Amino acid sequence: MVDNTRACIALIAVVLISGKRGSSVYDYTQSKHINISGNVDVNNVNIYDYDRGCHVSGNPGILYDYGNSAHIQLKIDGNQFSGYDYHSSCHFSGSVNGGSVTIYDHETSLHHNFTV
Repeated sequence: MVDNTRACIALIAVVLISGKRGSSVYDYTQSKHINISGNVDVNNVNIYDYDRGCHVSGNPGILYDYGNSAHIQLKIDGNQFSGYDYHSSCHFSGSVNGGSVTIYDHETSLHHNFTV
């Protein structure tokens, strides 16, 4: 999965699971803040990734990443989430603890950490 796609998923997951709002995500893999704005709720997602200059939108279950021209499936279960990125053809899973997010990306076989 593309680094910034993971950051967008991290922001979406934090809002849906913990209700915490933020306008940036700190990506520990890239060692930088990624500015993301927009709205996330249980019925609709419409965010803008300023680094890539693109939207990620849809309903929380099936999103479309305009930067990659690909869909992303996302399932929330308590403080855990999982999904499938059609761009990389790989699964991912993760957890949220307050504003902290860990995503395991099956493409990279690594855990990636974020703070919103």
